Amino acid sequence: MTRIAIALTPDFADWECALLMAVARAYLGVDVVTASPDGGVAASMGGLRVTPDLGYEGLDPASFDALVIPGGLSWESGTAPDFGPLARSFHLEGRVVGGICAAASALAATGLLDRVAHTGNSLASHREQAAYRGEAYYRDQPQAVSDGRVVTAPGNSPVSFAMEILKALDLWGPEAEAEIAAFAREHR
Repeated sequence: MTRIAIALTPDFADWECALLMAVARAYLGVDVVTASPDGGVAASMGGLRVTPDLGYEGLDPASFDALVIPGGLSWESGTAPDFGPLARSFHLEGRVVGGICAAASALAATGLLDRVAHTGNSLASHREQAAYRGEAYYRDQPQAVSDGRVVTAPGNSPVSFAMEILKALDLWGPEAEAEIAAFAREHR
């Protein structure tokens, strides 16, 4: 069974991972596991309180097929955890790593975006990461980008982000397409 880990932060952007989680779990039979830094309740920007399945220490790449990090206000407030070691370990194990919104810029800080096509909220937000060297691979577009098992998206693109994560996990087929299409009709 495919397993996706959703790494939540304080004040995470709940809409950025909700569609992926719902389609993967309810329609495709994927085991979707949520984690917070210490395994405690994580509150979203909208006040949604999630009791995670585990803490970050339980996010072993050998047990998951993907690590997905939604954005949120914790990067703006400087309280976001350092995802560098975790994201790099998933990537080294050949797992899918996804970051949307501010989490895409957090991935820029890890070096994972230095040699793969990617996007995010803006190139300027990636450039704020001192370690970022992937400017030549940045794609200024409103849809998610997937390359080398790394998926990135601006915060206004949860639909294409969900699609690209599912495609990277080889879960894209008629059922996934039909479910995503139902939520994406307004964007046609």
